[in-house]
Amino acid sequence: MNAASRSAALPVLEARRPQISRAGSDSGTVSCEKKSIAGAVSQRACVFCGSRVVLYPVADALHLIHGPIGCAAYTWDIRGALSSGPELHRMSFSTDLQEIDIISGGERKLYRSLLELIDKYQPKAAFVYSTCVVGVIGDDVSAVCNMVGKEKKIPVIAVHSEGFKGTKKDGYAAACDALAALMGKVSTDGISKQSINILGDFNIAGETWIIKEYYRRMGVEVVATMTGDGRIDEIRRAHGAALNVVQCSGSMTRLARFMEEQYGIPYIRASYIGVEDTAKALYDVASFFGDAPVLERTKQLVREKIDEIMPLIDICRKDLSGKKAAVYVGGAFKAFSLIKSLRMLGMETAVVGSQTGNRQDYEVLQKLCTPDTIIVDDASTLELARFVLEKDVDLFIGGVKERPIAYKLGVGFCDHNHERKTALAGFEGMANFAREVHATVTSPIWRFVPRRNTRSSET
Repeated sequence: MNAASRSAALPVLEARRPQISRAGSDSGTVSCEKKSIAGAVSQRACVFCGSRVVLYPVADALHLIHGPIGCAAYTWDIRGALSSGPELHRMSFSTDLQEIDIISGGERKLYRSLLELIDKYQPKAAFVYSTCVVGVIGDDVSAVCNMVGKEKKIPVIAVHSEGFKGTKKDGYAAACDALAALMGKVSTDGISKQSINILGDFNIAGETWIIKEYYRRMGVEVVATMTGDGRIDEIRRAHGAALNVVQCSGSMTRLARFMEEQYGIPYIRASYIGVEDTAKALYDVASFFGDAPVLERTKQLVREKIDEIMPLIDICRKDLSGKKAAVYVGGAFKAFSLIKSLRMLGMETAVVGSQTGNRQDYEVLQKLCTPDTIIVDDASTLELARFVLEKDVDLFIGGVKERPIAYKLGVGFCDHNHERKTALAGFEGMANFAREVHATVTSPIWRFVPRRNTRSSET
């Protein structure tokens, strides 16, 4: 049985078909921004998880999950987010609601837990996450947080992230609202006119530090990073920056729009994945300020970094030319950059999808992808398996939930999600990406897996 016949045996739910398209051959757009279909086994996470992945890297805050212990265990150490100082964020605290708490209410337990943890760890602020159970029993989490905040004189913020309320994207919104609640209350004196906030970078494997060093060399002050290596005091001053640079648009555009409306801070979208988009992001920031020395330093920085990595890119491209990849990520904006990065390595993207893309994102993907590329929104495990087999790809780029799909089908895998331990942002990140893709795709092990044996015998 060849790859096409095997993929045909893997079903796609009829109700899911509007969320699947092929570049260049479908007249309609990809249906998106809707709740997952029951029974589809979506790769998405819940609202609560969406809020946790955004707020988790704030390193000097207390993060308390109000709910059963399973929710805390599920999201413990959920990002490879590094800190240059405190590591309170890496401790997973929970009120551990039991049956008696569900019957009689968990507000008193939450109150006592907050007092004990704040006294012991002295955090700069506390985030309290509501889970599904809390939404069902009706605990007034905001009231408890306000009470404790007044007593302890620190911000104690309720994150309204009950898992059943919607999709992962709704969790992003809850996290943005929590960050917004910190702003506008302290002085912004001393902030440079040439200053930015970096939104939507989470310092995975130290990527925030790479990006901040670029801006330091350009002469641009970074007021706050939200939320990679984040600090409460910096976030509270973020409304004094001149520009917001939004990387993960799915998670942080809501906050950028709030800051534009409330404080008059414009924002631009940027990506630090790949050579082309990293250079564009730096040039866009330099152009915004219109300062000749900043622009000249930016040009020098980009030239220097490209000269450093292009010999490696050229070597990898010789072996990777003509190979095919499947890409499935959280936000579609990252997918744009990955397609360009793979193209620079000589590879074609045959399948691309995201969990939280919007209509505009999928329109861009239609134009960016080569004809017949499969474009999918909120895919299930079976759908991804079907498309990987149909396109007979050499590499699958995704997250921890997609890794088993790739390995079971005999396909090389590259982790590009928030659990990874290798920096893939910036010019240095592109070099790491090229090495990882090259080592994975060219590994001799793939000659011995059943999928490759079948293809070899057929040809």
